[in-house]
Parts: sequence; structure tokens; C-alpha cells
Amino acid sequence: MGVLSAAERIARRGDSSLSTRHWVAAVRAEAFAGLGDLEACERALDEAEKVVHLAGPTQNKGWLRFDGSRLAEERGARYVQLGRLDLAERTLRGALGQVALAEGQSFRRRGVVLANLAAIGVKRKDPEQVVAYGRQALHLAQESSSGYVVRRLQALRADFGGLAHDVRVAELDAEIDALSATHREG
Repeated sequence: MGVLSAAERIARRGDSSLSTRHWVAAVRAEAFAGLGDLEACERALDEAEKVVHLAGPTQNKGWLRFDGSRLAEERGARYVQLGRLDLAERTLRGALGQVALAEGQSFRRRGVVLANLAAIGVKRKDPEQVVAYGRQALHLAQESSSGYVVRRLQALRADFGGLAHDVRVAELDAEIDALSATHREG
């Protein structure tokens, strides 16, 4: 956290019309989630969301293009990481309703949200949820050839545990395995 604290101090002294300090807050939220600190994670995410109050084109100049458009996805992923499945599911379903994640838009981003919703099903030991969202994410990974979505699905497979005895989950597992093999060859 020392490096992130230093980054936060530097960003606060920088150009307030840029999104740097908000991006640092989003990174801090991920670190707090990793530490299991829900309150600090939420405070950091709330700070990151203030990026929407920046006006004008200056917020997206330069190397950092952080505009907050992915924060609902990020918040949902942090809640999954923290094991707050109720909050995660509500947030991620809301993210799917955003224009940027509508069907036919960003396959990669939508695929990751769907994989996170499937991960919630794994944590709840709910094979229907795993298969429903996992298959949708798998389809998007196939359509987009997104290595990132494939890696998220591989991580999901690693957590199947006892759910792998369910026929539907076993079929999904095999499909993810086949996609992973195809992706490695390509």
C-alpha cells in the first residue's frame, strides 16, 4: 500500500482536470479488496467514481484514459473478490444493462462480467447460475477470440470443485477446456 499511498499523494498534487487521482483510487480499491477491507474498498471506489464530474476533453488526454465507464464492472468484481455475493450480483447485473455492455457491443467486457456472475454461482454452489452465465461468457470468448475472457473462464474452471460432478457443469468444463486448447494453438 506504500506505493499506492505515494501515487495518491502525487496525483493529488497534479492537474485536477485529469483523471489520474480517480484511477489511483480504483487501483487502491482493488488492493483493499485483496486485503478483505470492504469499507476501504468502497471508499476508494466512491472516490474513483468522482471522475464523472470532470468536464471537458482534458480528462482523456495523455497516457491515461480513465473515464469511469468501467467502474460498475470494477465494483462488481471487487465485491466478488470480497465474497459479498449479494452486492456483486446486483452490481454486475446492473453493469450488463449499460449501453457499453449491451449485446453486440464490447464482447470482452461483457464476457468478463458474465464470467464474474458465473463465479458467483460457483461460490454459491449453484450449477444453474454457473452454466447460464458461463455458457454466455464462453460464447462471447469464441466470438471475440478474447484471450482475457478465456483466462477468466479457465480460472472459473479451476474453482468448479464438487460442482464438476453436475453433468451440465462437466459439459461446460469440457467446452472451456476445448476453447482453451484452441486458443493456445492459435
